[in-house]
Amino acid sequence: MSESGVDTLVWQELQRQLDLKGLKIEQGMIQDATFVYAEPGHCKKDTPRGEQAKTRRDKDGKIMSKNGKMHYGYKLHTIMDTTHDLIRRIETTTANVHDSQVDLSEEGEVVYRDRGYQGAKCKGYSATMKRGARGHPIGIRDKLRNMRISRKRSKGERPYAVIKNIFHAGLVKVTTLQRVRVKNMMAAFCYNIYQLKTIDLKKAGA
Repeated sequence: MSESGVDTLVWQELQRQLDLKGLKIEQGMIQDATFVYAEPGHCKKDTPRGEQAKTRRDKDGKIMSKNGKMHYGYKLHTIMDTTHDLIRRIETTTANVHDSQVDLSEEGEVVYRDRGYQGAKCKGYSATMKRGARGHPIGIRDKLRNMRISRKRSKGERPYAVIKNIFHAGLVKVTTLQRVRVKNMMAAFCYNIYQLKTIDLKKAGA
């Protein structure tokens, strides 16, 4: 069985166990994405040839420009529930794939998303923040709606903070999309285990 097949089975089993524990989706979902960086393998012109060989060039990573900054590598797309803050579905793409091109929602779910998803398809009920266009700013109702959605989706950044700052999984050393997909699955898996411990502590303090 391929690496991607194994990681899919592992992820599905984790989700099954979460449901068995009663940690089912109840209120809504938060979808977002974050960059996962890779080593492009570039060396300075005066780097000795032997030293160049030590720097592996990533095979599948792509370049993406966002807010005037260049990002090289991949993206981790996630959707988490707003009740238990657990990641329920994931997808890995190259960095140049726009967030809006990935829909992780399912029918019947309320999905909170930022402005980058405006106009994107959604299998669930889209609670996507709106953005204005040049000469056509959004009105007060849309501003208030954005504020309500922002309060809901703000905690969607926590999984990425844990994955990058605690697990140090924001930079990958593997060189193909398939292997990065496995790495991202393991990072999300570990985050869920980490979050389950937080849920247990909250219950103990209740």
